[in-house]
Amino acid sequence: MSRIGNAVIIVPKEVTVTVADGEVVVKGPKGELKMIIPTGISVSQADGAIEVKRKGDGKARRAIHGYVRAQLANLIVGVTRGWTRVLELAGVGYRAAVTGTDLTLNVGFSHPVVICPPTGIQFAANEGKITISGMDKQLVGQVAAKIRAVKKPEPYKGKGIKYQGEHIRKKAGKAAKAIGGAPGAK
Repeated sequence: MSRIGNAVIIVPKEVTVTVADGEVVVKGPKGELKMIIPTGISVSQADGAIEVKRKGDGKARRAIHGYVRAQLANLIVGVTRGWTRVLELAGVGYRAAVTGTDLTLNVGFSHPVVICPPTGIQFAANEGKITISGMDKQLVGQVAAKIRAVKKPEPYKGKGIKYQGEHIRKKAGKAAKAIGGAPGAK
């Protein structure tokens, strides 16, 4: 039983959903997103709601059932409100700026790092924070992970790029050296 997969998705009035030829097209105020439906899964639409059903009861089918339902719900939220991810810069002199559509990062390297956004992604930067926004939740998360990978937070001082609200576990530094050598040293 897939509890997530069995839940019905309520479609807002400003969103239109079209199911045809193994593909779902979701149109809303922010734009249009498409999703290919895997084999063994059927999507039906009736009175402002979408229902996802599976053919068969194997473990893989149950997993795909919940996945497809969650992805469809994410598409609907994406075309109505959109998705955002916020990153924080921690470090002296670490800066981010948006020039045109590109994001320029100064994070302790000898050169600035320029990141070009994929289609449908917008950047905003202010006071040590980078906001990534777009319709596609997966793409927003992927771009955020790519930016974070430029300078991951290090465990000793916590400097780097981290997700908003992410807790960085700190390590103790190197222990002080004892005075004198080891016994038997020459």
